Parts: sequence; C-alpha cells; structure tokens
Amino acid sequence: MRATSLTLGSAALAAALLLTACGGGDSGGEGDDSGGGLKNSAACALDQVGVEVGPANAAPVAGDTGNVPVTVTNQGAECVLDGFPTVALEADDTSATVPSDEAATAQQLTLAKDTPTTFTITYVRGEAGGAESLDVTKVKIGLPGASETQSFPWSYGPVALVTGGAPNASVGAFAQAGD
Repeated sequence: MRATSLTLGSAALAAALLLTACGGGDSGGEGDDSGGGLKNSAACALDQVGVEVGPANAAPVAGDTGNVPVTVTNQGAECVLDGFPTVALEADDTSATVPSDEAATAQQLTLAKDTPTTFTITYVRGEAGGAESLDVTKVKIGLPGASETQSFPWSYGPVALVTGGAPNASVGAFAQAGD
C-alpha cells in the first residue's frame, strides 16, 4: 500500500468538501427544513410534539419508590431539546415543582420528525391525606426553554414531601428512546 501526503492546498479542499457535506445550502435532502443543519434547528415546542405519560412502575405503598416514564415524540420539523424537562405536580390548588435529578446530566438532543425521546419522573409514594404528602391529581410537563406546559392525569398515588414542602421526586434527563 502506498501512502500519499496531503499538501496544504488539498487539505483545505478536503476540509471544504467535508464542511459542505455536513449541511448548509439548499440540498433538498430529507429533513432539510431550514437549510442550515443542526445550527439552525429550533427548540422543540409542545405544539409540535406528542407526549405520552406512563405506563408506570407505580409505588404500591407509602415509602416505596415509583418511576413514571414520559415519551416525547417530535411530530414536526427537526428540533432540539437542550436541558431538563420541567415538571410540576398539582393537587387541588397546590403546585410543586419537581427538581432535576442531581445525578443526571442533561444532553442536547436533536430530534428528527417522528423521533422519540424519554425521561423519567421518580417519586416516593406518600400517605393518602397525610400532612407529609401531596395528593397529586395532575402532572404538568414542559420542554426546556419553553413557558408552555401540558397537563396529564396522575394516577400513581400521593407523593411524599421533604423538608420545606418540596416533593420527594426528581426528573431525569432526556435519553434517546431505546437507550
């Protein structure tokens, strides 16, 4: 096998060809809605995605931990999720924000049309009607950087509270579906 060396001119040409192949321009290819590749993808918005909550691995009794998976599927043009989802638990006229999981690291995900991603709400079940519990009836979900939220029924029991009245729950980072 014979090795060839690249000169500065051919290296610049190779770099230009590589950059051209990575996006930009109006190539008319599939998924090329903005002509600019990933740099021009907009943040995902709730009105352009489908959201499915559950089925859950619900906590059966007070003190047990449950997990509620949430699947977000892009139904529009390519978009980006950058950060953690926002989640609030509601009971009557009380709303409590669920913090992101301290052990999780958010990653930027680019979703093509019809591409799903998931995240998990982990919670500790509380006593029904207890002073240290929130009798949750709804969960509100929002996407990173957006102010809009969407409400879904919560049928996984009351959520225990920790000091300060915060829910004993956390929100995981987005992960590619199937990971």
